[in-house]
Amino acid sequence: MSNDCILGIDVSKKKFDVALLRNDKLRHKHFNNDQKGFQALSAWLSKQKADEVTACMESTGIYGEALSEYLFDQGYSVCVVNPSRVKGFAQSEMLRVKTDKVDATVIARFCFAIQPELWVPPAKNTRQLRDLVRRLESLNTMHQQESNRLEAVSDVVADQVNKHLQFLEQEIKTIKALIRQRIDDDPDLREKRDLLDSIPGIGEATISTLLSEFSQIEQFKNAKALAAYVGVTPKIRESGSSVRGRSMMSKMGRSRLRKSFFMPALVALRYNPVIMALKERLTKAGKAKMAIVGAAMRKLIHIIYGVLKHKQPFRADFA
Repeated sequence: MSNDCILGIDVSKKKFDVALLRNDKLRHKHFNNDQKGFQALSAWLSKQKADEVTACMESTGIYGEALSEYLFDQGYSVCVVNPSRVKGFAQSEMLRVKTDKVDATVIARFCFAIQPELWVPPAKNTRQLRDLVRRLESLNTMHQQESNRLEAVSDVVADQVNKHLQFLEQEIKTIKALIRQRIDDDPDLREKRDLLDSIPGIGEATISTLLSEFSQIEQFKNAKALAAYVGVTPKIRESGSSVRGRSMMSKMGRSRLRKSFFMPALVALRYNPVIMALKERLTKAGKAKMAIVGAAMRKLIHIIYGVLKHKQPFRADFA
């Protein structure tokens, strides 16, 4: 990782601001958050004679994914960091002003001072699977919305809503088939799907999400790192002898992934012997129902990590 030329990037839905830090000097610019904007950024960096750049941005979900992948494909070093780390860095510097320009500068200074680990994007086939899975999620959301509307619309509109529902159902069926085919055609994804399918509580939809979001388990040094990435690690509130707050889920990771684990955890609490034993132990300890669900989500992630890491199907005695 080159520390001579740092590019801090603050990403939003329609644009992104950059701060180029080199030799303690800063240059700022903003671009549209689309392919033309990405190309304009490359041209600007070339004009600045910034050939070896380490680009750093916060992990902001879909808004920054295309840009980070573009920069990586162009040969730049890329760091994608948890926003809470940058926020903590900004607070340590007692910053009171928050604008897109200032945020980009803070990210550049954070990268220069902390030197976070470099980011590597998923393989191309995984990216394509991710796009299909996200499209399926969108279609399912639209289908649910239209189903809800059908309960309240008049007869004049009901026919149109029903036609749209039929269209969405066909599209959902098509996308599901494409997802299955994409996994079947890739030996690595197919092997991991079969491994995940051996875990009680994990169904087809969850498997597709897992494979599309973190099929390369090697990027996580242990199961705790994966749990932190999803955002299901416990947040402990203790200080001295007086503060003994109730532990709760940190929710500092990927919200989409976290939501996708809720229903599998409920199923696992009924059918997965390891998590059923966990439930019994926590119930006897007087834990609340939602605390038990959170613990089940964490345990499920640990099981998933072990199955993929060791390339062995689920075994209750091994887990």
